This record gives sequence, C-alpha cells and structure tokens, in this order.
Amino acid sequence: MDIKTVRETAFAMPLTSPAYPPGPYRFIHREFFIITYRTDPAKLRAMVPEPLEVPEPLVAYEFIRMADSTGFGDYTESGQVIPVAYEGKPGTYTLAMYLDDHPPLAGGREMWGFPKKLATPRLVTDKDTLIGTLDYGPVRVATGTMGYKHRELDLAEQKRRLERPNFLLKIIPHVDGKTARICELSRNYMIDVDMKGAWTGPASLELAHHALAPVAELPVLEIVEARHIIADLTLGMGEVVFDYLAQ
Repeated sequence: MDIKTVRETAFAMPLTSPAYPPGPYRFIHREFFIITYRTDPAKLRAMVPEPLEVPEPLVAYEFIRMADSTGFGDYTESGQVIPVAYEGKPGTYTLAMYLDDHPPLAGGREMWGFPKKLATPRLVTDKDTLIGTLDYGPVRVATGTMGYKHRELDLAEQKRRLERPNFLLKIIPHVDGKTARICELSRNYMIDVDMKGAWTGPASLELAHHALAPVAELPVLEIVEARHIIADLTLGMGEVVFDYLAQ
C-alpha cells in the first residue's frame, strides 16, 4: 500500500478493518438511570481539571442501556459524571465510564477522549424496581436502585439538561511511552434529542472500593435526585477547547 493510499484511507485501527465505523452515531431508545449525590468537596475538586470549575460538590452516577446504536451495537455503560462550569456556563465532565463492548470503548477513547474501561454494567427492571449494577471482574463496585416510574418529570427540562455540553480530558501517549502526544480538553453535545419519557422515584446508591475502578473515592454523602430517562439521540462529534500541551 502506497503512502498516498494510507493518507487517504486512514481513519482508525486496524487500517484495513477499523474497530468502529465513521459516524454519525445515533442511539435509539437510549435508557439512562442517573443518581445525583453530594460528595466530599475537596476530593471532587482534586479530580476535575482546570479550567473547569466545580459549582457544587455533586456527582451524577450513571447507568446507561444502549440496545440500538449505529456502528457500536448493543451495550451497557456505567460511571461518574460531574456537573461543572466552563466560562460561566453549565456542563458536565465525564470522570470515568465502564462498558462491555469494544467498538464504543475504542471509538470513545480515540475520537472524543471518553475515559472508558472494560467492565460489566447492567441496567434492568425487576418487578417494581429499576436496578443498575457495575461489576469489575468478579467484584461488585456499584449498585443503584430506584422505584420504577413513580413520578413523571418535565420532558422539556430533561431535554435541556441532556443537551448541555460534556467535557472530556483526552490523553493519547507518545510512542516513547513516557509523555503525552495529545492532552486536551474536548467538548461535545448530544444532538437531535427526541425524548420518550422521564421519571423519578425514591433511590439508593452503594459504591464499593476497588483499586482499578475507584468509584468509591467520591463517597456518597447524600442522595440529591434520581432520574430515569428514555430518549433517541445522536452523539455529536467533538471540538478542542483547551490544549494543555500548548500552554
């Protein structure tokens, strides 16, 4: 293969059979179970990179079921997302996500900079309870429960919250294995959001310590809210808002 062909065809690895296709990436009937809780302010600020700001010591623990996604397939994801502000405007910062499918794991890390690791999350309904769990290997590290569809939430408000910008710290190491080739803060949006429903109810969240899935490093001090949302949406591509290596 000549150099010109490599340049023209390079998208992702392997060159001749990429781990994921080009977008757009549309999600049908994407199901969110989000428990927002109050945590230790000092520990939270130590994990959020500048220039992002932390208005309140809150963490959104998420379980997400994606049974129909363009190019990525059928998978489930779980992890911690932090409400932040950038240049005075509200958004979220994804601290870590754990999922069970290679294409979105590879694509998420390589394109946007999503901090994804391989694990076993689940989101199911058992009789009257919505249940989310996360296992890292054989160890249970997160369990969330909520009463199933106790009260409806305002769809317009939940749509606005989903459409807020999300920030990611994208890090790609150099081939020397010692330094970062890319270290940048990126921003992306969920677009073309079609809300199917949103509910709340009584909720609980338990986090357990694990050396490689340290979700419990941000302890649960108080449950603030719980949301169960179903929507169709497209995960928009990103843009760089801050380059740490250029400063």
